[in-house]
Amino acid sequence: MATYSDLDGIAAAAAIDEARLWSHLVGFGEIGGIGGGGVCRLALGEEELAARRHIASWAQSRGYRVFVDPVANLFVRREGTDPGAAPVITGSHIDTQPQGGRFDGAYGVIAALEALAALDGASVKTRRPIEVVAWTNEEGVRFTPGAMGSMVFSGALALSDIAGRRGSDGVTLSAALASALAATPQATFRPTVPPIAAYVEAHIEQGPELEARGIPIGIVEGIQGVRWFDIEVSGSGAHAGTTPLSRRRDAFQDALRIVSALNDWTSDRGDVLRFTVGRFDLTPNSRNTVPARASLGIDLRHPDANVLREKGDRIAAIAAAAARYCAVSVREVFTKAPASFDAAVIGTIEAATRLLRIPALRMSSGAFHDALFLNDVCPAGMIFIPCEAGISHDPAESITSVQAAAGARVLAATLVALAGADGDVR
Repeated sequence: MATYSDLDGIAAAAAIDEARLWSHLVGFGEIGGIGGGGVCRLALGEEELAARRHIASWAQSRGYRVFVDPVANLFVRREGTDPGAAPVITGSHIDTQPQGGRFDGAYGVIAALEALAALDGASVKTRRPIEVVAWTNEEGVRFTPGAMGSMVFSGALALSDIAGRRGSDGVTLSAALASALAATPQATFRPTVPPIAAYVEAHIEQGPELEARGIPIGIVEGIQGVRWFDIEVSGSGAHAGTTPLSRRRDAFQDALRIVSALNDWTSDRGDVLRFTVGRFDLTPNSRNTVPARASLGIDLRHPDANVLREKGDRIAAIAAAAARYCAVSVREVFTKAPASFDAAVIGTIEAATRLLRIPALRMSSGAFHDALFLNDVCPAGMIFIPCEAGISHDPAESITSVQAAAGARVLAATLVALAGADGDVR
């Protein structure tokens, strides 16, 4: 690992301005604000383009360079003493759910911008450049898939394969990207991916563990794996008032049996495994008609690849055995193995918490983040801060200015370490 000046890390962390950071977070939350503290900034929509313009203008006012790539990922660059060195990248996303909160994603971007300002304020120079990124379409609401920007950036997805897709409003992705690129004329177009020294993403936890334990910082060791399945249950439609129960092929009733059987199969005394029926659609979905078809969307997650494989591989057989009257088909539609973050980056974050005397907890993430895909192309890690009651993807999502500042201080010290003057990060 690189050596670096503890004094520089402490100075950068001390220059984090809690009031300035909080004001920036609150003001940023007004872009696409929907009342009640909520935000609707769908990817590449007018509100999100306004947020991009805000970031680019802020960067320009401080003398930073701004870049944009083919999938409209937006980068703010603070130069290092060696401009040719591979940069350290930090950031998150600025798009939201339709009824999202102010801090999911946006916290990681605004905290990173505050870290740059703190480095300037403390007159800290780093050998490596540091870039703050706002990734495109992490939430996957208007366009699919989610984490689009980081997937294309990391090579997990080809932009040419999805450019013609239409969003929920009928606009093609290619047209929306053109609008996004035009929204920041001060940004230099960067068509290729530069070498990356490391990536660190600050984020709200989106869960209750840190708050419940009273710990201000989570050091994320990895992201649990996921398998998604679509289950189709095919029966026969019939009149609800005239068809005897003994003669029905009720897709809904068999779907209930399937869910019950899968709940039993995925039961976990340690409460680590996550099994969710997140989508349940009936056809024809009429009160007085026996359902002819039921469609289920299954989300299965676990941090251990062996457990994920064992539990997921049995889903099709269990679903088929549970159905009494209907045909069942099961299709796996997405798989992502558990990710372990780079030990050196994890150690650097942990060293920063010790340096600043901020209590921290090593933990895993149950939610997807852009860091999942950056982890495939560079050393990566994440910093979590608590959020009230673990609530996220909702207008009630909330953090405090103290929590925000603690995360930004750890981030600033971590960036100094990773971009420091005396060697590489590995």
